[in-house]
Amino acid sequence: MNESLLRELVPTVISVLGRRGADFAAAEDAVQDALVEAVRVWPDDPPHDPKGWLVTVAWRKFLDAARADTSRRHREARVEDEPPPGVGEAVDDTLRLYFLCAHPSLTPASAVALTLRAVGGLTTRQIARAYLVPEATMAQRISRAKRTVAGVRFNQPGDVATVLRVLYLVFNEGYSGDVDLAAEAIRLTRQLAARTHHEEVAGLLALMLLHHARRPARTGPGGRLVSLAEQDRGLWDTRLIAEGVDILQKALARDRLGEFQAQAAIAALHADAQTAEETDWVQIVEWYDELVLLTGSPVARLNRAVAVGEADGPRAGLAALAELDPALPRHTAVAAYLHERDGDPVTAARLYAEAARSAASLPERDHLTRQAARLNAGLRG
Repeated sequence: MNESLLRELVPTVISVLGRRGADFAAAEDAVQDALVEAVRVWPDDPPHDPKGWLVTVAWRKFLDAARADTSRRHREARVEDEPPPGVGEAVDDTLRLYFLCAHPSLTPASAVALTLRAVGGLTTRQIARAYLVPEATMAQRISRAKRTVAGVRFNQPGDVATVLRVLYLVFNEGYSGDVDLAAEAIRLTRQLAARTHHEEVAGLLALMLLHHARRPARTGPGGRLVSLAEQDRGLWDTRLIAEGVDILQKALARDRLGEFQAQAAIAALHADAQTAEETDWVQIVEWYDELVLLTGSPVARLNRAVAVGEADGPRAGLAALAELDPALPRHTAVAAYLHERDGDPVTAARLYAEAARSAASLPERDHLTRQAARLNAGLRG
């Protein structure tokens, strides 16, 4: 059975039910029930028309549920004989689903979960496993999200920026459980890019591809983090790098710079360097300047301080870092790195150990602990 095809059909089938009169929550539930039926039936009796089969079964599931609700019976009678939609309508409907799932009234976590369900076609169980939470917890999260957007109408264009932030959140979750969320985010962003020519959609897709290209080199044995400077660049996926650079160049040519394009340009400069020593840090600082102008992001300023330290020397980096709030995540780790580069291993070791204690993940904590231990061993020797 082609699970990928099933997942790709989900947004279209939800949209068909929506045009026939089902509200979003009811349509999404009916499609999920149809997917369960497909998993049971298709291996032994595959349909000639998968989309038509899913529409028929999902609509039947919806009607079965609607008949139990007296308030829905009039609507059911009005729309039961409505013909299926034309092919062209599905494109706009898929876009509307993206905007619905990234509605600003939803929390980021709810928006991500709803996007993975309604647009990505993942089951609640798959999403729960990916986020390492109980299935019941994820089901409640998705149910609350559907109730939140139940009455939302789409007469106005949606907010592309919100959709992109949700997709980026999915990508940054990476891999856990049996669903590769980074790969899923790339698939969904490709789908969105095929339906709109927005330059920031292209910028986000390029950024994802360039980051994903380095994934094989990002961890060592036992899940140990490997810093960018120490990665084996022979493991980088050159095909993804070439694709990402090509998409980015076409987006930049439209001369409407956005934050994802700027981030992708930085990633492209890293990908272009054959060795860490060949990295064009001067250009990277310039792109961080653009990114700070676009977003004012403290995280962008923090990363810029690292780039300044590489381009103009560690003391220049420390001066840039001194302008930022020390409470920023990773501020202490960056300070440790720059102090080590400046020839102060005592301060660097202390800061690495301090950063390890507040690390956001176990691999990051282990990495920082090893850095502190390495410097302390050198001091004792």
